[in-house]
Amino acid sequence: MTGEDHLLLIGEIFVDFTLPKANADSKLRLGGIVHAARGLWAAEQSFSVAAVCPAYLVENAQKYLEHLGCAEFIWLADVKGSPNVIAIGDPTEISHQGYEDILRDEKYVEFQALNGGLARFNKCLVFPGKFDLPFLAELLSDEAEISFDIAYDLSNPKALTAFKGRILALITSTSSDLFLENAADDVTRLIDDLRPLSPNSVLLKENRGGSRLFDLESNTLDEIPALLGETVNSVGVGDVYSAVFVSLVGPDIRDAAWKAARVATCYAQTTYPDDLRRDAGRSLGLSVDQMRGLGGTVVPWHDRPKFQIYFAAPDFTYVDRTFIDQALEALTYHNFKVRRPVFENGELKKGSTFEQMHQMFTSDVTMLKECSLVFALPEKRDPGTLVEMGWAMAAGIPVITYDPLKENTNTMVVAGSSAYSDNLDICLNGLFDAMSNLRATDQ
Repeated sequence: MTGEDHLLLIGEIFVDFTLPKANADSKLRLGGIVHAARGLWAAEQSFSVAAVCPAYLVENAQKYLEHLGCAEFIWLADVKGSPNVIAIGDPTEISHQGYEDILRDEKYVEFQALNGGLARFNKCLVFPGKFDLPFLAELLSDEAEISFDIAYDLSNPKALTAFKGRILALITSTSSDLFLENAADDVTRLIDDLRPLSPNSVLLKENRGGSRLFDLESNTLDEIPALLGETVNSVGVGDVYSAVFVSLVGPDIRDAAWKAARVATCYAQTTYPDDLRRDAGRSLGLSVDQMRGLGGTVVPWHDRPKFQIYFAAPDFTYVDRTFIDQALEALTYHNFKVRRPVFENGELKKGSTFEQMHQMFTSDVTMLKECSLVFALPEKRDPGTLVEMGWAMAAGIPVITYDPLKENTNTMVVAGSSAYSDNLDICLNGLFDAMSNLRATDQ
């Protein structure tokens, strides 16, 4: 095969606008496939870009990408009717990130006239968007190895039929509609839906729970752990994972996934390019055997409900539910099975008898015994929550304590918890770590 052997990124370029919050300023930067380009730059991988974007972005995007070492910038298609601006509500992916593609319903794409198309590139990674995939298939070589990140903007795998026989890898995530609609209960359904396209592998990114690589040629499965730290910005992390993975694929596809996961972790923990490249270089300096030896967090999406979580909190109808609802939304988003004693066993009325209170106590303790972990939110130093936490600690059940107002900085609470913080992101990491340990012991 002759032609360009470095990776060609194909997809849309956006402007990412992270909305301001009480504790964080707004942030504006180039997104879309530019995230993938940053990851390749950090991993010192050569690449070119075929961009789908509005005319006003072309000059700035080209200059920026060339600064990252982009070998060639091709304006593949013009986006019209929309500025290609994404508003982002939650950059840390504690729960739904609240992406809004401005004027998305007015958007349409017109391909540019190209001299020779894209047929000289031997390896491509496509991020589908609002552009015609069958037309793109005609522009690419019949001999090219083409991978797709199908986490977003692809509702039906049949849209990739024109690429059958050329597909190296299909990559998706547990937050994608494609996954949630087809594989939320059983991943084999998704794999079976993708097999007719004849990909060599399927990579499933599972957020803080790691990822799974399905090698369809050897019919093997590899679990790649996540390395959890405080998330600075999760936007584009999956794109980085996909790009570095595809660029590094060699004789052992599993090695590429392990290395790519490391670079993606670095991307989540800083928005400063120089720090990113330094951290990525350090991570890639390790051998894959060393990476495996260091371990990490592995909690596949479909295993999470097996470890029930007791929600210890003043989960009552009459209290300010701001933090409670925030925590419940996050736990639900990550597919945890949450047991809510107040919701399931009822809410006692004022003036209840001793017998009624004893019955409620017995029901709550029975539920707690059925659970593998406790997620506690002892708001206003709620005595019932604190008792439940102590009971669990004495029973050896891991307790994750989310204390948003720092009301419970008591030695017994802090030291007795498997994880304690006023930051929900850190508490979620602690929960994933604790569940990963339970899963490893259970196997």
